[in-house]
Amino acid sequence: MKKSLLLLLGASAMVSAQITLTKATNDPISGNVVNYNLASGGVNNSATGPNATFSNSGLTMGAASQTTYLTPTSTEIATFPGSTIKMIDGATTVYYKASSAKLEITGMVNSQATLNFNVDNGTHINYPTTYGPAQTDTAKGTFSSSSANGLFSGTMTSIADAYGTLIIGNQTYSNVLRIKFTQNLNLYSSFDITYSNPIGAITNTAYSYYDASHRYALLNSTIGNISIPLLSINQNVITSFALSEAFLAVNNAAKKESLVVYPNPAQDFIGFKGNTDNYSKANIYSLDGKLVKTSEVKSGNIQISDLPPASYFIEVSGKNAAETKNTKFIKK
Repeated sequence: MKKSLLLLLGASAMVSAQITLTKATNDPISGNVVNYNLASGGVNNSATGPNATFSNSGLTMGAASQTTYLTPTSTEIATFPGSTIKMIDGATTVYYKASSAKLEITGMVNSQATLNFNVDNGTHINYPTTYGPAQTDTAKGTFSSSSANGLFSGTMTSIADAYGTLIIGNQTYSNVLRIKFTQNLNLYSSFDITYSNPIGAITNTAYSYYDASHRYALLNSTIGNISIPLLSINQNVITSFALSEAFLAVNNAAKKESLVVYPNPAQDFIGFKGNTDNYSKANIYSLDGKLVKTSEVKSGNIQISDLPPASYFIEVSGKNAAETKNTKFIKK
């Protein structure tokens, strides 16, 4: 569930089915590494309601960006009480408290500021979540930065406001549920224990798109702002990320591959048909973008007997980016 401190092919004529986000299928898991890429071109979040088409065919692949989930250290748990898992994305770390019914935020840290939800954790999402009413929770704690320290109080809202078909480049995903996350936090001086005179605000609106085949969002976009007028602080952030898988699919659709994976489907090993002279390394990714295996192309067949039965993407690369090829195979 992508985050931020500033912050975080035409529609089918048939009625789209709805999915439900649950703890079992969508809660983050410690040890998971999710491979995203910056999505260049600006995400179109304008579609709303049922049977929507989220048209983002103009998005192109930017720099790689990994999101890692880990168990907090004892020191981190002492700082952000109740934390059970943390998410690291570049310079941003978000701490969560996971329970059977919801995922709460206990802290957020990046280069701009630290938010500690030690007075009242803010609910990031309730389980189960399906298309329907908004879920709003209060949040309260302390903030600190190089320019100011103090208190904060406000609300966090999540709503599954649309479902339908998502297009990323040339890749189309059906049965997609979109979650809109909104944060409105007022900032106060350390002495304003009645929270009566705000000195600034943090606002954030983020959209995440989920389908039934992936634990983590297919696409995320965030627009956030932190403003403290007395200190002349007015910072904005706009970020968009898509699972690397989506761009692998685009690359596949864009040109015929001279390098073919065989057998496909496969059970114990895969090899390559075609000219492998320009390729040296092969990376295998699960459909959620997680790197599961690396091998040398020139070593011959790649053993896959240890992989669970599923569909995978394999990326073979050479000395430069122009030599990179991607394709999909099935492990029986």
